[in-house]
Amino acid sequence: MKKQIMLLTATVLVAMVPFFNATSGISDLAAKFSWERIVHDFGQIKKDAPVTAKFEFVNQGTEPLVVSSVKGSCGCTVAAYTKEAIMPGEKGEVTATYNAAKVGVFNKTVTVTANTQSGPIVLSIKGEVLN
Repeated sequence: MKKQIMLLTATVLVAMVPFFNATSGISDLAAKFSWERIVHDFGQIKKDAPVTAKFEFVNQGTEPLVVSSVKGSCGCTVAAYTKEAIMPGEKGEVTATYNAAKVGVFNKTVTVTANTQSGPIVLSIKGEVLN
């Protein structure tokens, strides 16, 4: 009987966790990206001349924002980012360098993962490489 009461109590508590999170404002206590822009168009660029786009953001949340990884969609795009925690109201940045080795139109992405509730964000770079 004791085990059944404990099991019932545990089940009720587990079932109520989403309710407590939704009503306690815990979702408001998070880091939040606010991007200046998420797409950069290089326009026409020269072949074999790498180009770099800088994407700036502000932490609009109430907790420090920590970027854990930044990955380009292919080996032709190298990304770098602010490694330190970005405090609420402060700025950080992600840079994406495209190696313009092939002639033609390109559209590449950079995926940014951080401790935000919104999940990863995808930045885009695009343009046309001319000979």
